[in-house]
Amino acid sequence: MTSSPPPTGPVCERILFRGRVQGVGFRQHTRNIARGFPLVGYVRNLGDGSVEVLARGPASAIHGLVVKLQGDFQKNVTGVEREPAELTEEFTAFEIRF
Repeated sequence: MTSSPPPTGPVCERILFRGRVQGVGFRQHTRNIARGFPLVGYVRNLGDGSVEVLARGPASAIHGLVVKLQGDFQKNVTGVEREPAELTEEFTAFEIRF
């Protein structure tokens, strides 16, 4: 059985960060880190206390964002869920949504 090669073009992922990730500057930090990568999308708080990130760009950049956030907030993040997402709108930057 062979595995398929990683995507070479942009991909879109929905990433949920769980733990104590609201009220600790997570959204602002996420936006600042994401802007250092070739990513567009958004970060927002969810009603259940988690933070949602929708990111579009190279798979390696999305992976780098997740790794950086997990490292920077290692005391706060208790879980991360990642899934492919469909980009339903066009973004020109990475923003915070309220």
